[in-house]
Amino acid sequence: MHLLIINSGFYYYNQSFTENSFQLLYLNGSWIVIAYFVGIYKFNRQTKAPKVIAQLFYQFSVFAFAFFAFFAIFNQLLNLKFQLKFLTLIFFGITLFRVLYFSGLRRYRFSGYNYKNVVVIGSNQGVNSLVEFFNERLEFGFRFKGYFSNESTKTKTYLGTIDDSFDYILNNEIDEVYCSIASLSNKEITRFINFGDDHVKVVKFIPDSKELVSKMKLEYYGYLPILSIRQLPFDKPIIKRLKRLFDIVFSLLIILFVLSWLIPILFIAVKLESKGPLFFKQIREGIKGNPFHCYKFRSMAINNLSDEIQATKNDLRITKVGAFIRKTSIDELPQFINVFLGDMSVVGPRPHMLSQSKIFKKIVGKYMVRHFVKPGVTGLAQVKGYRGEIEKDSDIINRVKYDIFYIENWSFFLDIKIILQTLLNAVKGEDKAY
Repeated sequence: MHLLIINSGFYYYNQSFTENSFQLLYLNGSWIVIAYFVGIYKFNRQTKAPKVIAQLFYQFSVFAFAFFAFFAIFNQLLNLKFQLKFLTLIFFGITLFRVLYFSGLRRYRFSGYNYKNVVVIGSNQGVNSLVEFFNERLEFGFRFKGYFSNESTKTKTYLGTIDDSFDYILNNEIDEVYCSIASLSNKEITRFINFGDDHVKVVKFIPDSKELVSKMKLEYYGYLPILSIRQLPFDKPIIKRLKRLFDIVFSLLIILFVLSWLIPILFIAVKLESKGPLFFKQIREGIKGNPFHCYKFRSMAINNLSDEIQATKNDLRITKVGAFIRKTSIDELPQFINVFLGDMSVVGPRPHMLSQSKIFKKIVGKYMVRHFVKPGVTGLAQVKGYRGEIEKDSDIINRVKYDIFYIENWSFFLDIKIILQTLLNAVKGEDKAY
């Protein structure tokens, strides 16, 4: 359907396939090749709308670049107005089709078609959450039949013991089996794996840990399977380079069009109220735990505790000008210099003071995972409300939770969403912006 829309749009504006057959072949081939690398057709029942939108955005961005590259590579005359109309037409056509396709598919499954019968093995909080998902999100097309557990229960969906499950799965056309690792022994886990292989049943496992579960990647060294504990989007060189390119362009725009006139104004304001430099630099922990000098506009009177004690509510060290620039997050803007220099990224986990990191490592498991990427001027945890002062353990635990989710599920669309939310929060003001 996508190719049909592209070719129909091409015919609408050109009225001829034969005279432009080479360009048409180029367009079709480009779309297919780009789609393969972007993964626009790789989705499953649980794929959410933001991911679909992000994939479509990537696809169109790269396709538009390839489209205009055709005229430069093959020295063809470019009618910019005409070609922009063509791209706009297919953009809206394909977007409309994909929206209708996904919404139609969800409604179709919600009505009871194209479903998969599933059962769950085990009984605990993780199982309950999964069952709740199956029962509430009918549009994904899962029909929950019940669960098996060796723990006695009287619920309607209880189907028997774990040993009873095997005959039930075979006799009731069960498509997928979800096993709670916490409810099974190693021997039983192996039994379910072998059962799935022998009877062509999909067997999946629910982790027994409440902590974040990392994405894993299976690779082969020759014929030897090697399991990598964590697969990050930034491991791909193209992703790393594109993010760095975005950082350079974005930070350069902020430096040229914001800091260039803001620095003289703040220099006067800060100097009039308190002695000391305009800029405040502090050693913070960066990628792989490497320290770097993080820049900010000075918002406090000169003191000896800046590297040890984080700013708190009604902190007497904060000046009047400092209170304003902290409330509006203007004090963070010099960090775009760090971004331009390569120490930081526009979006990423916020960098902590060295003294803080020593404490947080003891409180939060997987704390150092957030150091797999460059720290950011803003981040997912910050727009979710976990910025500023750490008042209780849950603050840093949730901050790390969102940081790890970000680095394992990064997308350019997510970066843009975080940036826009940061700007909105800066305008509205935040409770912890002090």
